[in-house]
Amino acid sequence: MDSYATAAQVYVAGLVFARVGAMVMLMPGIGDPVVPPRIRLSFALLMSLLLAPLVYRSIGPVPTSVGALGGAVIHEVLIGLMIGGVLRIFMGAMTTAGEIISLQTTLSFAQTTNPMGAQSSTAVATFLSMLGLTLIMATDLHHLFIGAIVKSYDIFPFTRAVPVNDAAALAVRTVADSFKLGVQLSAPVLVFSIVFNLATGLVGRVMPSFQIFFVTSPLSVILGLSLLGVSLGGIAMVWTDRYRDLLAIFN
Repeated sequence: MDSYATAAQVYVAGLVFARVGAMVMLMPGIGDPVVPPRIRLSFALLMSLLLAPLVYRSIGPVPTSVGALGGAVIHEVLIGLMIGGVLRIFMGAMTTAGEIISLQTTLSFAQTTNPMGAQSSTAVATFLSMLGLTLIMATDLHHLFIGAIVKSYDIFPFTRAVPVNDAAALAVRTVADSFKLGVQLSAPVLVFSIVFNLATGLVGRVMPSFQIFFVTSPLSVILGLSLLGVSLGGIAMVWTDRYRDLLAIFN
């Protein structure tokens, strides 16, 4: 094997692949379940071959024991999962906004399969999730993710222990920010639904014999989706800016 690569080079490439592979597995877009595993592995392997010469000097000698070698691999996998997991969690903001809008417009029964999570989701939530993924690719935010892979070796070098406490705090904060952003993105439809339901209830009290439900249900869907279409540009712009700010942490 020494005629192709030394033991140190194989060790470096293996550690880089462990971190990059864990990040790519959770990367929005390429890491989605609909992408064939061979493509994801090929992309991770290509990134590892490109990064290995750049970080070669920052890695110590090859461990002499199996335990030390396994610990180094686990260290890299945990860092990759931490970074990729935080970005994947933030993608839930669009899904949260879609679920709230579906509940308020009585479209929550229209279930479809979300390609990003390979699970059942409402039609509006699936649409907003795909919109978020399209925005990432169209605005070149995936380039910042690749930059975060490279920058991670400066922020989390091989010799530094995994910051478990900081990672847990960042994950909790990301979940809270993701849910809060989802509510904010759905605010126009949410406010409309509250006003519309109050007006519907008032009409129902004034005219008890009037079949208010059959009249207002189509109006709720039409007006709610119309308001969503009007506010879609603002939703896309706000979410893109927040996602870029999150990526800036790792760049």
